[in-house]
Amino acid sequence: MFRGTFTAVVTPFRNDAVDFAALEKLIEAQIAGGITGIVAVGTTGESPTLTHDEKYEVIERTIKFAKGRCQIIAGAGTNSTRDSIEAAKFAEKAGADGALMVAPYYNKPSQEGLFRHFKAIAEATSLPIMLYNIPGRCSVDIGPDTVVRLAESCGNIVSIKEASGSVERVGELRRRLPREFSIMSGDDSLTLPFMAVGAVGIVSVASNLFPAEVCALVRACESGDYKSAESLHRKMFPLFKDLFIEPNPVPVKTALGWRGAISAEVRLPLCEMTDANQTRLRKTLEAFEKAK
Repeated sequence: MFRGTFTAVVTPFRNDAVDFAALEKLIEAQIAGGITGIVAVGTTGESPTLTHDEKYEVIERTIKFAKGRCQIIAGAGTNSTRDSIEAAKFAEKAGADGALMVAPYYNKPSQEGLFRHFKAIAEATSLPIMLYNIPGRCSVDIGPDTVVRLAESCGNIVSIKEASGSVERVGELRRRLPREFSIMSGDDSLTLPFMAVGAVGIVSVASNLFPAEVCALVRACESGDYKSAESLHRKMFPLFKDLFIEPNPVPVKTALGWRGAISAEVRLPLCEMTDANQTRLRKTLEAFEKAK
């Protein structure tokens, strides 16, 4: 269902309001770069500081701007099962192609609680669901046994964005899950090793800046051309790392701001990068551009 390159698109702000004109231009640039799909209102889209109305409008507008030219996955997961069901139903009605469901954060449910949470959401919508496992942010891990259980119990839970950082985890999931259940890397820097052991794509931050290049890396992995994939990975690796020298999406928004694509504005509690880290990021971007 989901494979290839999906961009976790930023949400542009101007004077603390969502800048929909800039969002439309970003989406056009993504489609021109060849991406498979867009994830709207994910962590990179600053979902924690968007109001419910803003989230829904960003999803609606993203679907409208894309005009069916790529898949749209709506970020709909929260740490409230009822709110997540409501968001999934909205995304389905709006015409999204799928829903991204992050593990419930802060309340730290047990594996049984995670299973019941995701199962309740799946039963409330017909949308294909991509689970999102990111224990570093959520302080809870969707264990392999739970993922397998969900895949067996819920026909519309069809994918997982795996951001545990573990190649071993991806290998285990690939061994135990049905072939049609897709595993997506949740970290740009791990796209190559994850795809080497069974992932089929990436939900990317870096593709906000360089969609064509990230797509080329994924295509090389898909075709088994790991020599080319390794070369692309080496060129992009410093960029992958430096886009996370401060909390995401601050660095990628800063870089997009330098291009004039958007305002670099983020919402508190996020704030602008330090001068030292801005200098470092500029040098990395310049080096990458020269190496292209």
